[in-house]
Amino acid sequence: MSAKIHIIGAGLAGSEAAWQAAQRGIEVIIHEMRPQKTSPAHQTSWCAELVCSNSLRSDDHTNSAIGLLHEEMRRVDSLIMACADAAKVPAGGALAVDRGEFSQSVTCRLREHPLITFCPEEVTSLPPADSDLWIIAAGPLASPALTAAISQEIGNQSLHFYDAIAPVIYKDSINFDVVWYQSRYDKGNRTDYINCPLTEEQYYAFVHALLEGEKVEFHEFEKAAYFDGCLPIEVMAERGLQTLVFGPMKPIGLTNPHTPNKKPYAVVQLRQDNRQDTLRNMVGFQTKLKHDEQRRIFQMIPGLEHAEFARLGGIHRNTFIKSPLLLDRELRLKTRPHIRFAGQITGCEGYVESAAVGWSAGYFAACEALGRTPQMPPPETAFGAMLGHLQDDTDIENYQPMNINFGLFPLISGEMTKSGKFRKLKGAERKQAYCRRALAKFDEWRQKL
Repeated sequence: MSAKIHIIGAGLAGSEAAWQAAQRGIEVIIHEMRPQKTSPAHQTSWCAELVCSNSLRSDDHTNSAIGLLHEEMRRVDSLIMACADAAKVPAGGALAVDRGEFSQSVTCRLREHPLITFCPEEVTSLPPADSDLWIIAAGPLASPALTAAISQEIGNQSLHFYDAIAPVIYKDSINFDVVWYQSRYDKGNRTDYINCPLTEEQYYAFVHALLEGEKVEFHEFEKAAYFDGCLPIEVMAERGLQTLVFGPMKPIGLTNPHTPNKKPYAVVQLRQDNRQDTLRNMVGFQTKLKHDEQRRIFQMIPGLEHAEFARLGGIHRNTFIKSPLLLDRELRLKTRPHIRFAGQITGCEGYVESAAVGWSAGYFAACEALGRTPQMPPPETAFGAMLGHLQDDTDIENYQPMNINFGLFPLISGEMTKSGKFRKLKGAERKQAYCRRALAKFDEWRQKL
């Protein structure tokens, strides 16, 4: 078995992976191109630099999926969470940090570890099959040379440089008194799509709201020419008031059973987004609208008046692979199993999610180096749910990065009362049930590690 683990990239995922492997007695070499060469987004040579925000989002592990992930990571000695807690600054119920203090703390901890060494170089090719174990944690801004090497190995069709992300909605927040199931011209499975009908008046009100809504500006390193296949919905609307009704909102091939004698003027389709069908993707609705504007404008759509969003839309510079197609359940590249991927390049979204996948990659690699069988996290946990997203091939052609959210967990719809009756859970009660179940399963799992 390999005595060493090499890690490409010292971001949040790479730093966490290195720490977990070293803590299990494995020699780790971190290959980091900074400061010799930098990316368009980084400003320092510190490990785990937070480039966009100092917030790690909600820290409430009783009501939020990201807070639950925080707590799970704390319970398995996460380096990222330990340093974040030490560098915490006031932010209400969120976990925000002093960015400089946080990154310097991670760097110092890694450099002081007796089993971790740094190799200040850019890795430009994939390691040969007879080498040690490797983890690629290069992040969403991998260097052009490494990106080209990955692309050559996996095929250009499986590597994305700009992710055009459409919003994803919790299915149970959709108003089924208004919408209906139907595939266009009844092709395929009728439940593949949920349809939201708009009258002519509703359609034009919606288009005008799109045109007037506040948009997010590109960062300098994100600027790119749009492809016709991933135009923002508001850019399409700018081409003409009727563009959408002949594009993603075309009503042809659909009949509204609620009003069978009256055809809808336009239709928004929601495509199944995960295997459990708890999440629905707004087809063709990638957008650069600000998040609050997305909620306001998209809730104008009939059937989505009270929609809750698991993910809001966006278009930004990102390099990620189709993990469900390319990786096995231990995050190994199927064509080169001595190489693992970790962090945002796998299709997780967010600082903490990236670190959590890094934790898993470091743990899996250490188990392999030690000749042990890894214990897979239960799907009911945030760890397991995040890994489940990276393995969910339900809609592989439209695979997109995702934050942790309760829609990725096995469904909880209700509970049995003491009298033996089923009681449906909603809102805060339901979120709390997810969190309670997750932590109970998580504690059982960590006893086996």
